[in-house]
Amino acid sequence: MALYVEGLRKGVANGGMAQFQEMMRQQLESSMHTELEKLLDTSTGAERDVSKKDFEGFNNLFHRFLQVKGPSVEWIKIQRPPEDSIQPYDKIAARGLPDNVANSLNKLVVVKLNGGLGTSMGCKGPKSLISVRNENTFLDLTVQQIEHLNKTYNTDVPLVLMNSFNTDEDTKKILQKYTHHRVKIHTFNQSRYPRINKESLLPVASNLNMNGQNTDGWYPPGHGDIYASFYNSGLLDQLIAQGKEYIFVSNIDNLGATVDLHILHHLVSQPNGKRCEFVMEVTDKTRADVKGGTLIQYEGKLRLLEIAQVPKAHVDEFKSVSKFKIFNTNNLWISLAAIKRLQEQKAMDLEIIVNPKTLDGGQNVIQLETAVGAAIKCFDNALGINVPRSRFLPVKTTSDLLLVMSNLYSLEAGSLTMSPKREFPTTPHVKLGSSFTKVQEYLTRFESIPDMLELDHLTVSGDVTFGKNVSLKGTVIIIANHGDRIDIPAGSMLENKIVSGNLRILDH
Repeated sequence: MALYVEGLRKGVANGGMAQFQEMMRQQLESSMHTELEKLLDTSTGAERDVSKKDFEGFNNLFHRFLQVKGPSVEWIKIQRPPEDSIQPYDKIAARGLPDNVANSLNKLVVVKLNGGLGTSMGCKGPKSLISVRNENTFLDLTVQQIEHLNKTYNTDVPLVLMNSFNTDEDTKKILQKYTHHRVKIHTFNQSRYPRINKESLLPVASNLNMNGQNTDGWYPPGHGDIYASFYNSGLLDQLIAQGKEYIFVSNIDNLGATVDLHILHHLVSQPNGKRCEFVMEVTDKTRADVKGGTLIQYEGKLRLLEIAQVPKAHVDEFKSVSKFKIFNTNNLWISLAAIKRLQEQKAMDLEIIVNPKTLDGGQNVIQLETAVGAAIKCFDNALGINVPRSRFLPVKTTSDLLLVMSNLYSLEAGSLTMSPKREFPTTPHVKLGSSFTKVQEYLTRFESIPDMLELDHLTVSGDVTFGKNVSLKGTVIIIANHGDRIDIPAGSMLENKIVSGNLRILDH
């Protein structure tokens, strides 16, 4: 990067800016090509072939990265989406369902993004294998949901997992336990791209191996890679040949992302010429979602705007709940035939996300990534559907985990639904401190999960434990000062209370 910038400065000084820029770009691309060829030469057979295909995608991304001149959106050109481009869910659901739901379901494939590790929650291995409810993992719940559909409607909805090189091996081992379930499970791997040195803009890996120091040399390039890796795997063609028409894509840690029959019916019942190729489920923003990507109208197309694309001067405006009222849940419904067409035409143009990282040894690198929702602008008749908040229930932290493990939700056939005993449809705001970050530690701090049916807000900080059958209502704040410990006694009922260092319980 430094060389590139230095080169541009010299170019400006010499007056031949455009010419010099182009020369520098070509030089960097040539150097990158040479280094990638060297990496390929360190392996043979199938691994080399897979990496060669991955590198084609990486080269394309790297080429586009070098071409970028300034921000990817001009703020002045941003418009609110037209009224009919974001439909309320109620309007879609009001049309009802056909007599033969099975016909629609047999055209569907469920795809879960399964590339992430559980490291942010202190767990080893794939995040999808963390237990979230009654000993069921994210993957267990997903399989149960689809199996329930297949049994209820006598259908054949398959599950496809997009793994990364981080999760593939562990996931495949666990899949054996679902052999006798009524769900066909397929997997494919997202690409493996080389991390590049921030200064030289060349790969940091010395060979294709994934061991030792070299492990840090590789990364999965974001979920926008789904289109290319799905197509390259051959699975896309296989599913089209089986008569499948749409995929429903979501993050595996979003427990609200279940198959919605109304949205599916809306898609498959469109007349051929007006077929909607891409649906993005959005939901109303709250103050907790201000950083979420939103839908805008840009140069005549519906487009996803992420916070990373927003000029610094407009970040507060972007976060405003009054101007940008909705955000992307990353629940997407996409036409298989359209993905195939766009891949073959090389027309999938996704904005590049430049993700800077510092490796354990202190080396600064960058990762070039893309987001799956950014492709909305490439598809015909794309649509946003404003869905209930219940379809967005991500578990990113142990605070989220506490909510889904509690009596706020009931579990049936792999799906979580809000308890009818809760008077408000909104979920409480829960903020657990650093003593709760890791799942194992979090579990030791609760003898049983508290009753949270009437809770609005919970903040816990410091060394705090909960006895059995604790009930939390209204706003509860528990703060153990450094060196102090607070044990909430079994059977306690805390309503609008602040509990501080020496276990004084005060009215809030």
